[in-house]
Amino acid sequence: MIPATRNGLLLIGVLFHLVYLLSIFDIYFRSPLVHGMTPHKVALKAPAKRLVLFVADGLRADKIYEPYHNATSGQTEELAPFLLDKLRTRASWGVSHTRVPTESRPGHVAAIAGFYEDVSAVTKGWKMNPVEFDSVFNESRHTWSFGSPDILPMFAHGASDSARVDTFMYSAEFEDFSGNGDRLDTWVFDEAERFFGRAAVPGSELNTMMHQDQIVFFFHLLGIDTNGHGFKPYSQEYLGNIKHVDRGIQRLVEQFESFYGDDGQTAYVFTADHGMNDRGAHGDGHPDNTRTPLIAWGAGVARTEAVAAGQTAPGHDGFSQPWNLERYERKDVNQADIAALMTALVGLNYPLNSVGTLPLSYLNTSQEYRAHSALANAQQVLEQYRVKHDEKQHTEMFFKPYAPMHQPTNTPEHMLARIRQAIGAQEYGAAEAECLRLIALCLEGLRYFQRYDWLLLRSIVSAGYLGWIMFSLLYIFRSYVLPQSGPCRSRRAGAVALVGLLVFAAFAAMFYRQGSPAMYYAYTAFPVYFWTDVLQQGPLLQQIAGSYARLSVRWRPVAFVGVYVAILEALVYAYFDRRVYSAAFALLAVLWPLTVSPRFRRQHTGLLALWTACCLLTSVFTLLPVERNDHLGLVIAGGALITLSGLAAWHYSPTFTLAPPGVAAKEAQHAVALDRLMILVETLLVGVATVLGPLTSKETERRGHLPRLHQLSCWAVLIIATLLPFVHGAVLGRGARDQHYLYRLVTIYLAFATPFVLLTVSYESLFYFAYSSVLLLWLTIERALYHEQAEQQLLAPTPKTRLSHLAPAASGSRRLGINDMRTGIMFLFFVNVAFFGTGNVASLASFSLDSVYRLITLFDPFLMSALLLFKIFIPFFLVSAVFGVLNRSLELPPFSLFLFVLSTTDVMTVNFFFLVRDDGSWLDIGMSISHFCISGLFVLFTIVLFVLSHALVGKVLIPVGAKDKQR
Repeated sequence: MIPATRNGLLLIGVLFHLVYLLSIFDIYFRSPLVHGMTPHKVALKAPAKRLVLFVADGLRADKIYEPYHNATSGQTEELAPFLLDKLRTRASWGVSHTRVPTESRPGHVAAIAGFYEDVSAVTKGWKMNPVEFDSVFNESRHTWSFGSPDILPMFAHGASDSARVDTFMYSAEFEDFSGNGDRLDTWVFDEAERFFGRAAVPGSELNTMMHQDQIVFFFHLLGIDTNGHGFKPYSQEYLGNIKHVDRGIQRLVEQFESFYGDDGQTAYVFTADHGMNDRGAHGDGHPDNTRTPLIAWGAGVARTEAVAAGQTAPGHDGFSQPWNLERYERKDVNQADIAALMTALVGLNYPLNSVGTLPLSYLNTSQEYRAHSALANAQQVLEQYRVKHDEKQHTEMFFKPYAPMHQPTNTPEHMLARIRQAIGAQEYGAAEAECLRLIALCLEGLRYFQRYDWLLLRSIVSAGYLGWIMFSLLYIFRSYVLPQSGPCRSRRAGAVALVGLLVFAAFAAMFYRQGSPAMYYAYTAFPVYFWTDVLQQGPLLQQIAGSYARLSVRWRPVAFVGVYVAILEALVYAYFDRRVYSAAFALLAVLWPLTVSPRFRRQHTGLLALWTACCLLTSVFTLLPVERNDHLGLVIAGGALITLSGLAAWHYSPTFTLAPPGVAAKEAQHAVALDRLMILVETLLVGVATVLGPLTSKETERRGHLPRLHQLSCWAVLIIATLLPFVHGAVLGRGARDQHYLYRLVTIYLAFATPFVLLTVSYESLFYFAYSSVLLLWLTIERALYHEQAEQQLLAPTPKTRLSHLAPAASGSRRLGINDMRTGIMFLFFVNVAFFGTGNVASLASFSLDSVYRLITLFDPFLMSALLLFKIFIPFFLVSAVFGVLNRSLELPPFSLFLFVLSTTDVMTVNFFFLVRDDGSWLDIGMSISHFCISGLFVLFTIVLFVLSHALVGKVLIPVGAKDKQR
């Protein structure tokens, strides 16, 4: 049955949305790992005895390949002359294309283990293994690794023999973003030199181990990533670090060649785990994040021959045109292919979960070795396909195999037989082509089984979301729209419940037979519960239909619903193009003043003019790019505007600062003076943040580290300003008393302006000022419109001051009407503007981390993300407070309008659910996941907003009446 209380509805809604948030990972992004495969390797002698892997963390491809114009010397130079010399004379090279999330952990796993983690794995931590996996290191005889404690432990812990992987790491405290990160790479190079010193002792255990075959050396170089975060990829620190890495690698290569006496048995691979965008961030699928360099040379690696001058070698496009490397063939790979390449060079077992395809063009070996390497690669991928096939065949009730692999001449057995026959006949080219075809079919087959349950699960989830919308809307109609009536349950409710139970039992039996995950039962339980409940409410549905039939103008509700749904669809499109918000602001600026009554326009000409101006001003920000450089001038300008607005509020505060009732005159004066002082203190803190933030950035840049005094000052200002609205006037504050709503909103606006300005690096503080102004004007216009309507209906209350607080709806509270849909959709619009006003909240990478460095520079992804999220959420604090006051001003039951918005936003969620992608560009995949998660969590987010508005606004006095004056 429909829950009797709103808390019951909310509890069901929260559980439903949290459970269904996981559905996309069960449907679209299930873990690719399977177990029980037989390892495969090439039985022939490998071309290299040892492999050296360099990973330059955070290095984008274009920055190392393109010539650099030195503005100081006026010369054009190469940032990596040693590596580029290898590229031209001894190496194969290209671009390695990574996948989302473009973070260090998934990037290293792809390159070293050969598989792409499911997207949800990054939520389980960057530093340790959410799942066990095989890797090149694990298959080696021994691996020595040097570098960051963020990366090295996961491969050491993941090894089947913990003694097989040795790690040499600096401490986590060494990773400080305020200084030049090249010291991290210096540590690696120096530690490697000390390592070679210890290994040079003849007869020592280390010397003996280093002369074995199938050994690997791994050098993780974090400096470039650190400098990219701290100074941006176009900075002298980032570019200089590339030079530093190039020199260090040259030194290391010379040490290897000297130690092994130039025996020609060492293979070298240089790459990166991910790139970096111009704002010093990564994580999403932007091409700057997904394109990384790959340069391989040494034993077993093919040498790229230059074509004649004036000609362009294969593989080049517009991206590589500026590099002056067009004479040398560019051989692009997918990041997981690197693991297969390293495996073939040293002759290891292919990592069990590797899905990479061996880039044969990189190999300089006998044709026989190439063909056998391709066969081992194909067999390893085929092993995964067979395990996946057998698992599905064993569990599915109506199993359908992957058709292309079950054609008479296309079975794996037939294809393997043709490959072996071609190798036996020394038709190596044909064998390699057939191996590549088998790998492609196996990967498609794995993908087929990954998507095997798509149709069923997507149908269930769709029914769940639609059922929730109907379920919650019926509660709203019964509680807030229709007059009180008799029982809502149908006489056949028991029969309907029995049918629902049988439907769930049928699905549960099927899931049990198939060994489906436990979440499948939950996905099915919700739609069965929702639709069973809806079908039980026959009398209520009849009452709704009867109320509609009695309307004199029946087209109006239909038109409102149509417009409402169209606006929801427009908000869906706005997730992909922020300019929709600019167009919406322009329409609001012009159309809303035109739709009000002529009398209202005459009485509120100035108010409507301000509304138009502020809407047009705010519309500018969603036209600006989210990728922006630091601009301290705009920071200061925005902070100055907010400070001036605070001074203006202090000047006019006597008109909305109220003395506590029933106290002596002197005590009342003291209370009013204290309230006015609070506005002044908050304004002063905004001014301090306006100066302190840019000053700290400049001092950090000048000194090369974050000054301790500046850091402590920033933390003190942020904490004090954030706590002020909670300890003064909020329901959480001791001795909190009733305050004028405008005073309360002003103090909230100024209190959160301080941390927002402190964490601002460009135009964000200007947006904060404009956005806050629009919210206040929206509140004022809505209140004026409501009172005009009340006067017209002769329902205007007597002019007075009344206490308004969150309490159960009084008997005098009015019911929801069609006009309230406008207020609901505008609230939803302003929430979305808060999401996208200064960036794309679907990707934290679109928000600059520079401001965080005013508070913390040691690498701490969780604290840094928390500070960044706090800044992003500040506009929501404002809109929640304004909406709380507005709900009371319109004399609605406290939860009604909020629940209406809550119940209808899943129209957007259903859109995003079907827009989730697991193919295409990695930018599209990452954004589709983010969009669905944001929309799916909206119910939880709006509940938090509602509670927050209660905590922030507290008990306020809202003047009501014809003249709307405070007594």
